[in-house]
Amino acid sequence: MKPRAQRKRTLRDRRRRVPMRSGFTLIELLLVLVILAALAAIVTPKFTKRSEQARITAATAQISQFEVALDTFEIDLSRYPTTSEGLRALVDKPTSDAEGWQQPYLKRDVPKDPWGNDYVYRYPGQHNQEGYDLHSYGPDGKLGGNDDITNWTQDE
Repeated sequence: MKPRAQRKRTLRDRRRRVPMRSGFTLIELLLVLVILAALAAIVTPKFTKRSEQARITAATAQISQFEVALDTFEIDLSRYPTTSEGLRALVDKPTSDAEGWQQPYLKRDVPKDPWGNDYVYRYPGQHNQEGYDLHSYGPDGKLGGNDDITNWTQDE
């Protein structure tokens, strides 16, 4: 058996022979984080604008679908739903003056706009005097501004 001093030396020698583990320094990690943050700052707004444009397109398409359903309702009942009946009249048969109501005019329940708000329906319309006004408040959720999606031209 080896003396104790020799055993300790061999352990120290083994430690010296084991290569040091390589790793990242704190500065390298911080540099990577700064680069990732810069990339995120550049890329995120582009995706956000694209996402917002997709919501606007979806709201415009939904208003067009409502227009088809409302026109079919008008053909069957010879009138548009009143403001109080609203878009629900396209799904549930109105309680009064509903002779001729043929079907649910929408396949599903009345959806909310892409921002989670109800579509606004008014008959007779303020902007469409002979018909109805139908719109979404758009991204800001407030009436007015250039972001409302409507079934009339905004110059009126």
